[in-house]
Amino acid sequence: MIRIELANEDHVQGIISVCRAGYCDVSKGLLSHELIEQKCEEYYKEERIRKEVTQFNHSWGGYFVALEGGIVVGAGGGGMTTDQTGWLYVLYLNPTRRNEGIGTKILEAVTEQQKQLGALEQYVTVQKGNMKGIPFYEARGFVFQEEIQSKDIKQKPGAIVLKYRRELD
Repeated sequence: MIRIELANEDHVQGIISVCRAGYCDVSKGLLSHELIEQKCEEYYKEERIRKEVTQFNHSWGGYFVALEGGIVVGAGGGGMTTDQTGWLYVLYLNPTRRNEGIGTKILEAVTEQQKQLGALEQYVTVQKGNMKGIPFYEARGFVFQEEIQSKDIKQKPGAIVLKYRRELD
């Protein structure tokens, strides 16, 4: 049975493991191995995740984790950028646990948190070519808005993210 809850310090290593594995899985073939490793080290290091599970504010609502038998099998989080605009910043699963509804449950938890804060719309960006993430978000009502050229000069030329939006009711 999958349980979704707001993460705490006990979940730090599980979040790191799931996010690194998920990021590697969806980025394979889209980004260089070196860049994938660099981004994993930047975003999913213990010090950063520990801070992100203990310090919340309007712009970062903390991580939600999907737990099965106390094991983290998915993690996601977001925040508010204006009084009515929420963003999903991260959502990854253990790659072997896709298509079980876990990602949907995490997205629902983040969305509910943002709606309680007044969100009327929600955004997410997805790496162009991420054929695991794009269909997931489109199936949940996100609509493509624009392509954004990466500003990270370390990424291969032409690295593009796709910005998606959906209205919240």
